[in-house]
Amino acid sequence: MTDRIGPKQFHEAEGVEDWRVIGEGACTYFATGSFAAGARLAHAISELPGVDDDGPGIDVRRDGVTVRLITITSDYYGMSRRDIGLARKVSAVARGLGLKADPSKVQTLLVIPGAPVVAEVMPFWQAVLGYERRSDTPDEDLVDPRGRGAAFWLERMKEPRPGGLGAIHVAIWVSYEQAEARVAAALAAGGRMVRDDHAPAWWTLADAAGNEADIATTKGRD
Repeated sequence: MTDRIGPKQFHEAEGVEDWRVIGEGACTYFATGSFAAGARLAHAISELPGVDDDGPGIDVRRDGVTVRLITITSDYYGMSRRDIGLARKVSAVARGLGLKADPSKVQTLLVIPGAPVVAEVMPFWQAVLGYERRSDTPDEDLVDPRGRGAAFWLERMKEPRPGGLGAIHVAIWVSYEQAEARVAAALAAGGRMVRDDHAPAWWTLADAAGNEADIATTKGRD
């Protein structure tokens, strides 16, 4: 059985300073400067003992590599103590290749359709996206089976919009250290604060047309 932990426990562990827990697990970013250097890092991670059992997500781009760690079982989708061990190993491999982590660069996106009755719209979103229901929360979460697209969380609306219309907003998960700067940048770019009573877990902002976005962190969510 997995030794489940929360974001706070992960961050308090020794040797994981390179990592930040956001909406889709513990993530970090290594600036490599070239696709070839990124491929070398991915190959080195692939040779770590037991790495196939832990299944890290590795996104190699022309100038950097993002690594994501998360434990997924039939009834759990979150952090575990084995993720701490793997995070330490990945960081050590990167240092051996002369690469430094920059966790300020990590973020993930969550799309949130709203509906008075979630069960009525869940099949539609699953079909159009080609996604699958998240194993631990199948009545409200959809995920990309290949782990690339943004996750979808279907939120029950307390009151439907006039005409029976639904609503969609997005949540941008960032490291806690980056959240307030991101909020300030959005406000400076013409946004407005809708609510901040849940901060630092999330701030809800809106653009000039009323479209909403949450700046979200795992701070205080344990």
